[in-house]
Amino acid sequence: MQVTVEDSGSNNKCLKIVLPADNVGRELDKAYRKLSKSVSIKGFRKGKVPRKVLEREYGPRVMQETAEKLIQASYFDALEQSRLDAVVHPEIRSQRFEEDNSFFYEAEIAVRPEFELGDYKGIEIEMESTEASEEEVGAALENMRRENAPLRSIEDRGVEKGDLAVVDFQGYHGDREMKQVKAENYSVDVGSGRFGDEFEKTIIGLRKGEKTEREIDFPENFPNPILAGKKVKFAIELKEIKERVLAEIDDEFAKDAGPEYTCLDDLKQAIRARITREKEEAGAGVMADKLVMKLLETHELEAPDRLVAYEINSMIKELEDNLAGQNITMESAGVNRDELVEQYKETATKRVKGDFILKKIAAVENIKLTDGDIEDGFKRIGARYNMAIEEVKKYFGNRDDLLPFMNELLSEKIIKFLRDNARVITVVADAAEKGAGKKVAESAKTVKAESPAEGEEQ
Repeated sequence: MQVTVEDSGSNNKCLKIVLPADNVGRELDKAYRKLSKSVSIKGFRKGKVPRKVLEREYGPRVMQETAEKLIQASYFDALEQSRLDAVVHPEIRSQRFEEDNSFFYEAEIAVRPEFELGDYKGIEIEMESTEASEEEVGAALENMRRENAPLRSIEDRGVEKGDLAVVDFQGYHGDREMKQVKAENYSVDVGSGRFGDEFEKTIIGLRKGEKTEREIDFPENFPNPILAGKKVKFAIELKEIKERVLAEIDDEFAKDAGPEYTCLDDLKQAIRARITREKEEAGAGVMADKLVMKLLETHELEAPDRLVAYEINSMIKELEDNLAGQNITMESAGVNRDELVEQYKETATKRVKGDFILKKIAAVENIKLTDGDIEDGFKRIGARYNMAIEEVKKYFGNRDDLLPFMNELLSEKIIKFLRDNARVITVVADAAEKGAGKKVAESAKTVKAESPAEGEEQ
């Protein structure tokens, strides 16, 4: 086997592979002998069909099947011979049988970038305190009061902040109606920001039966991909105004919240514990994200183009699946694939680079997955989706499904190592929100945190 290596872009290599005629001939002979035993051709007994007749009738099929076997049998040997560290499945192209009966093909591969590993222990990270503040507890109580408040219809005034406004609306992009941006008798919690501040501000002051129009320029990072990056004109009709009848927040309010609460202090204590737990869970993911961003700032490396493209395709596939769950296609949502490729490129590049840095740290620190780590991962998936462990294992029975899962588990283990060796600056939450960034405590000891349940977007 002859293997030639050529550069073909950022951390990409092209292997030009030639398999000798003797090897190729043996494979073709084997294929035709097997074919002769299985086909029936008029005028010939099964197993006695001449080679030339088989070549005439089945030649293209045999050549294609043999080419695939030759590639599968030789690629990893060629990779080992070239001493290259491939990090993604090859792109096979230009395969052909030559006149001298040899076989030629090219394998385009992405290789692991070479870079110097910088400092990764003692990374300084600022994190908000996970302690629930009185303001947060108060906001949670207020939210409970609003959600459980009875509603009464209002006829003698316009919409005010805090009302539920029932509207019909139709969105237009240019002069075209947006089929997925349309609703009748849709309830908007005015002031919550759930539908977007600009839309909700448009409703304020409207009276029952009134109509209005408003053009809203949605930012590129707007959560709804149907609206993100678009200028949309809304035609709105107010159908009804509903006002909340708010109860007093007192001991009786707490008792109504559940039999486990005997007074308001009991309810506050439970809310405080819940908020702290949620902040701790969210904080694990935020810290992982910040650690990787710090590593990206201090390491210079190029991300292989093909691996970035693979990551972009994975992100687009995830979006397609999410839209499909809502019975929406990319086309009907007005989402352009080429625009998504450009939009996702920076994030995908950071993900690829971050993964290379993490895996190099793992190699230096000998961080590996154990059978126990994988078993714990299965248990976590089972608990999250209420599935039996055996059912989870069956789901990951396919190698193509298991490998990404194992890669995620290994990344979590590396992140935990980095957290355990980080210097964490705890910041008062309200001060951080005001931009003061007041540092109130510095942890000089090891930071302990559970691994995030899901990988975070970098």
